[in-house]
Amino acid sequence: MTLDADDDRDNETEFDEFHLDAIADADPYPYWYDDADEPDSNPTLVRTESCDLCVIGGGYNGLWTAIIAKERDPSRDVVLIEAHEVGSAASGRNGGFMESSLTHGVANGQERFPNELPLLEELGLNNLNEIEAAIKRYNIDCDYERTGVIDIASTAHAPSYVDELRDDYTQLRALGQKVEWLDQAAMQAQVNSPTYIGGLFRKDRAALVDPARLAWGLKSAAMSLGVRIYEDTKATSIEKDGVGVLVTTPLGRVRAGKVAMAVGASKPLLKRVSHFIAPVYDYCLVTEPLTNAQLAEIGWNGRQGLSDISNQFHYYRLTADNRILWGGYDVIYYWRGKMNVELESRPETWAKLSKHFFDTFPQLEGLKFTHTWGGVIDTCSRFCVFWGRGMQGRVAYSVGYTGLGVAATRFGAEVMLDMLDGKRSRATQTEFVKSKPLPFPPEPFRFIGIQATRYSLNHEDKTGKRNLWLRSLDRFGLGFDS
Repeated sequence: MTLDADDDRDNETEFDEFHLDAIADADPYPYWYDDADEPDSNPTLVRTESCDLCVIGGGYNGLWTAIIAKERDPSRDVVLIEAHEVGSAASGRNGGFMESSLTHGVANGQERFPNELPLLEELGLNNLNEIEAAIKRYNIDCDYERTGVIDIASTAHAPSYVDELRDDYTQLRALGQKVEWLDQAAMQAQVNSPTYIGGLFRKDRAALVDPARLAWGLKSAAMSLGVRIYEDTKATSIEKDGVGVLVTTPLGRVRAGKVAMAVGASKPLLKRVSHFIAPVYDYCLVTEPLTNAQLAEIGWNGRQGLSDISNQFHYYRLTADNRILWGGYDVIYYWRGKMNVELESRPETWAKLSKHFFDTFPQLEGLKFTHTWGGVIDTCSRFCVFWGRGMQGRVAYSVGYTGLGVAATRFGAEVMLDMLDGKRSRATQTEFVKSKPLPFPPEPFRFIGIQATRYSLNHEDKTGKRNLWLRSLDRFGLGFDS
């Protein structure tokens, strides 16, 4: 995950009326929430509850934790509390890319956990398979499609990026994965854009979903197993309580034997965690449904997920009703990690994304965008999840998914439960699980460093060269390269 840096092609003067007209009537609201099947809200906690396990957070991570806890031990009493509504944060407003990778790609995994990469790739594929099985088992209607994903090289990228993509291809082949190298003609046969010059088709290890419907389906599954869910119930503090933990909320309390914290980018209840994560905002658009003629212009018959290979990358996919979701590129860190609802709207980013969309698909000129929105992501310096415990092992957390949480949060939930239950597993014995990322510096150095990184990443995308600042970050294990 990178942070936005403007370049010459994105100068506001280049946002002509055509690009702005395409977003003029868009609803600033997540497309996924525009659904008649959104479930009713659960009640707010207004009393003191007691349970074996309290899960804090009603996104994917918390929901998987609650479900797996009950699957492992149906007699375990589980309470889940969510500050707003289940799936209302990143879990319900992302692009719906479900990747098997646990390390944010093979290159990042090779850089940080080279000796464990084959095992981590195996565990990631097992995790994706378990998600698919759970979707079937609980009859979750979430438009699940195991289409795979293509990483794309285009004329907008430095030539050296194609070599890096070939390196990924070689690495994945060596790991025995189903991948295909696509030259320019083969890539444009998959999806027709004049900008494409090559691609890496990663088969079988990625799927697409409707993210909000997945969250709602997991909520229903958890409740069917006996999990008590309270919404509009924010955890304000946690403290030791005899042999357990006391979780305080505005109108009630939960006395729990153990606590699993699955709060994403929200302010951590354990202060130590805040040094390791930075909240960044990501933005996306959704078009109106494409006509048959427009679909014929671009092909895309395989419906794969697509992603650029640059630092400042776009991700895009077809929805069930043949709209194109187009997001990424601008990922913004605000001063002191500021988070609020107003920051979910950023018209200058939507204008930039609109321009990039029509640069990629000029044959779709005249297409309109119907929805625009943003959301906050929990990122860390290693670009993938990490874990920890507190209060003498009574509390466990997983955080730092960096936009890779649609699938990896289930794996994170299993590891949290292993930690709380004192269970040894192949996962818990890895350095991937045992280690933590390097912390971010305090403000103002955090903000200054991120701005320097924004500039440097933009320079690398244009030239293919990492400057002194990026090389210095690499030496300290803070390589912003994903």
